[in-house]
Amino acid sequence: MPASPSRPDRSAIVARLRAAGCVFAEDEARLLVRAAAAGGDLAGMVDRRAAGEPLEYVLGWAEFRGLRIAVEPGVFVPRRRTGLVVREAVRLARRRLGSADSGARGPAVVVDLCCGSGALGVAIATELGGTVPGGTVPGGVELHAADVDPVAVRCARRNLAASGAAVYQGDLYDALPGALRGRIDLLVANVPYVPSDAIAAMPPEARDHEPRAALDGGTDGLDVLRRVAGGAPRWLAPAGHLLVETSREQAPAAVEAFERAGLRARLVRDARLDATAVVGARPGP
Repeated sequence: MPASPSRPDRSAIVARLRAAGCVFAEDEARLLVRAAAAGGDLAGMVDRRAAGEPLEYVLGWAEFRGLRIAVEPGVFVPRRRTGLVVREAVRLARRRLGSADSGARGPAVVVDLCCGSGALGVAIATELGGTVPGGTVPGGVELHAADVDPVAVRCARRNLAASGAAVYQGDLYDALPGALRGRIDLLVANVPYVPSDAIAAMPPEARDHEPRAALDGGTDGLDVLRRVAGGAPRWLAPAGHLLVETSREQAPAAVEAFERAGLRARLVRDARLDATAVVGARPGP
């Protein structure tokens, strides 16, 4: 199809994106053209991206752990590095499901707190082979998710609809039903951990478009992490785990927060992903 004033050709798109500072202009142009072929307004999409809107918002999805996760403006865009939390959660869940008493204990209960788009829950459920709505089948996975932001909750419900997961709106543990107290085997929380004073130095895509509540972790970046760690022992099952992403610099203080809450903490690092996570365990019976 020849280019038109309302439908620029790919070379023109690449040139415009490159001029706007897009490092991967050719890859982005290819994705935009492909999205427009499915009924999108190519010129409008290029305008939005050139103006600095995150590519994921323009496309309507983000790639995470090989999955296409729906995102919309105002929802935190899942990062590749957060795959470390998913990887560790899946490993722990498989160990839990493979234990001798897993059938007697029922499904592994997984909660995605501060869920945003629900990307972590989707990835965990997919990599474990699906979920068990209501947790009725021994050996399965019972998935729940929660976020304080109604836009994020709407997006997560869209992404998690096929899994049968329950998605709640509210502030951290206040969002969860009381029936989950003391039952959660795996609690993953992609908490905000950017120090407030560092927000201004973030890339404009995040700083100007993503919700501040999903980025700002308070003075030292660990305000929400401490709240999550402090409440975890009351919600985790015996020998249950809390997994939280943090930065390399914040890791010692994050570990201290876990230990003060009564969790046995360890650090996990992946240099390839440039990712750091804290894994905390509630002591078993």
